[in-house]
Amino acid sequence: MNALSEYLTVLALALLLAGPALVGLLHERRIDRQLTAARAGQAARPVPSGGRTQKSSSRSTVPSTATWYAEGRRSKKLVSS
Repeated sequence: MNALSEYLTVLALALLLAGPALVGLLHERRIDRQLTAARAGQAARPVPSGGRTQKSSSRSTVPSTATWYAEGRRSKKLVSS
């Protein structure tokens, strides 16, 4: 009986340690399948007539304040480290 409880304890600890890695692996495989399906769907899409892409706006886009702030923080972080 003691050997069985020790075996189950070791098995539970192994599952506890390997569980998050297995969940992450399954998540990555699902994302890879979605990306592959999206690429296959994009390749099957017909090319628009004229061969040109249409812009949604003639104005150039300006990054938001949050984007500007994040870019500044990243560059400071790279310089200081």
